[in-house]
Amino acid sequence: MLDGNVLAGSLAEVWALDVTVATGRCAGCADVAVLARAVVFDHPMGQVVRCRGCGGVLMVVVERPDGVQVSARGLAWVRG
Repeated sequence: MLDGNVLAGSLAEVWALDVTVATGRCAGCADVAVLARAVVFDHPMGQVVRCRGCGGVLMVVVERPDGVQVSARGLAWVRG
């Protein structure tokens, strides 16, 4: 288990902001926190980003040969 700081490289390809200081709101519990506080489970197939408050999935990040694919359904919003 890692923290949200590991997302800096992966998501830099998708979003032009430093995700370690970006703020997001969990769509499940409405917790607002910097993404660096999120709990990240790293797997060879990708990263699962979970809310530190409720454990809900915030994002799934998959690095593919043709680019990075991100599902952020668990985030109500992200602010840089």
